[in-house]
Amino acid sequence: MVVSRRTFLQAAAAAGMLGAVGLGEGAARAASPAGDVVGKVTVGYQGWFACPGDGAPINGWWHWARNWGTSPSPSNSSIVAWPDVREYPKTYATAFPNLNNGQPASLFSSYDQSTVDVHFRWMKQYGIDTAALQRFNPTGGEGPTRDAMAGKVRSAAESQGVKFYVMYDVSDWTTMQSDIKADWTNKMRAHTASPAYARQNGKPVVCIWGFGFNDNQRPFTPAQCLDVLNWFKAQGCYVIGGVPTWWRTGDRDSRAGFSEVYHSFDMLSPWLVGRIGSAADADNFYNVATVPDLAECNAHGIDYQPCVLPGGVGDRQRAHGDFMWRQFYNMARAGVASAYISMFDEYNEGNQIAKTAESQAWVPAGAGFLALDEDGTACSSDYYLRLTGDGGRMLKGQLAVTAARPTQPFPSQPDTSAPTAPGGLRVTGQSDTTVSLAWNASTDNVGVTGYRVRVGGAVRATTAATSFTVTGLSAATAYTFDVLALDAAGNTSPASGQVSATTSPATVPTGNLALHRPTAESGHTQNYGSGNTVDGDPNSYWESPNNSFPQWLQTDLGSTLPVRRIVLSVPPAAAWATRTQTVEVQGSTDGVTFSRLLAPAGYVFDPASGNSATLTLPSGVSARQVRLVFTANTGWPAGQVAELQVFAA
Repeated sequence: MVVSRRTFLQAAAAAGMLGAVGLGEGAARAASPAGDVVGKVTVGYQGWFACPGDGAPINGWWHWARNWGTSPSPSNSSIVAWPDVREYPKTYATAFPNLNNGQPASLFSSYDQSTVDVHFRWMKQYGIDTAALQRFNPTGGEGPTRDAMAGKVRSAAESQGVKFYVMYDVSDWTTMQSDIKADWTNKMRAHTASPAYARQNGKPVVCIWGFGFNDNQRPFTPAQCLDVLNWFKAQGCYVIGGVPTWWRTGDRDSRAGFSEVYHSFDMLSPWLVGRIGSAADADNFYNVATVPDLAECNAHGIDYQPCVLPGGVGDRQRAHGDFMWRQFYNMARAGVASAYISMFDEYNEGNQIAKTAESQAWVPAGAGFLALDEDGTACSSDYYLRLTGDGGRMLKGQLAVTAARPTQPFPSQPDTSAPTAPGGLRVTGQSDTTVSLAWNASTDNVGVTGYRVRVGGAVRATTAATSFTVTGLSAATAYTFDVLALDAAGNTSPASGQVSATTSPATVPTGNLALHRPTAESGHTQNYGSGNTVDGDPNSYWESPNNSFPQWLQTDLGSTLPVRRIVLSVPPAAAWATRTQTVEVQGSTDGVTFSRLLAPAGYVFDPASGNSATLTLPSGVSARQVRLVFTANTGWPAGQVAELQVFAA
């Protein structure tokens, strides 16, 4: 959500217009049973910070600085709150002065997998159930970086046991109506295969934020919005609407005439940032928005997921947690089952719950940033994560509904003791691309929360277990490993002893690598689905939608493997006359970003030679996902494959 977050509405005037509805407390129920979003706490996750040198295609200080080509500084900054970076394995030096405690002023990159792992570890640790990955218009220069971020979020969600889903923001996306469908079909839908992808009522979750807003950045008509919404439903999705605050009344920040759109969503999540700034505002909204909104949703069988926000640090709204807790309390006494936290990592507006500078000692000297203790109350850097966890427990009935905030801004005794170094590090197995490690558990005065596994001194992964398999290594190569322990306060242990291991020589797999492997497709006609291409039956086949090139067929080999030869066939029956199909080969290692492995070319399928064609790739090519893109067929206006066989040699 890009704009209008700082435009305050006249909530008091709204109260006078609508009155206090007084529909009672605690009686409402969600339209759907508990799932990955209903009855859960979801956070908005931007994941949009990058730094030069982090490998991101955008190659700049993305969202840290106004001028991305120049290092962030007091005169070149686009953030209003300073993150606490003590737990990040990797940070990047800036042009800000040192922190007031003398430490360098460094920032993290969301493009580092280790950063995303830390964020999702916090979500798990503090009781956050689900992350909504923000996805803005991916067709421009930011697209490749956003595509890769989706894969990084998926990896972190899987490793940390947190759910995630894609949340499209349609702001300034003029070609949204067609682009969003292509983006889901060609890129984002692949992530629903992840066990960590959020599902509600058995359906993959998608959110569309921005329909119906009364501004020039989202000028779409009700018909355009319904077309997109119904298309996603036809894909089998559970669709959430990020809608205007006044969706129900159809005025102020909402365009008129959008009632049918709003009532067609499976869940509604009205925007709240910029609408309230104090506990009194929150109480007013309980009467003029929360209670009547919930009643409207219940009357139409729609699930309800209102926003809860911590408040802007720079706006001095937080009141050491009282503002946020009042919102949780009002949601709980209204009977709200689900909440959307705005946001997890929104340092640009100071509205983040992720760890933040707790005092002036932890902000750059003279830079003008406020810290979490801005009102004189000491708050730990993780305070709003802890507060979110407690608020979520109250909504779930695990804590009593109370107006008195139970969460203390600062633990009574800050934890400054580091864990002991992990002992007994040992190699327990290896292959040509992996080394398995195990170690003895560390001890800590409070508790160990995880371990950092390092390869050659660089952090490769974070895990909560006392064993880990390092993947993606090169064959016949020597590596050195060590491990560090972490606790909840961000204290890091000394490193374990080092161990060394040499990976095995590379082995070339034999046989058809695609046989009985998972498949995906751009679509199919009748019952000719993509699974027919890997079933070993030469008579069953895939046929794409007719008269609609380009079309694609894909298989997942299960791991990144050498790919040297692809053999395609159509059924051998004489009725399948000679035809030429134009095919391009693409490959991916993460299921998100695909590159060309073989340029488009025509391949002849002749019954006299078995109706098959061999596609030979250059040596040294490896992929996990192999995708075939069809753009022509002289025998039928569709892509057609009976057997897709992939060989390493």
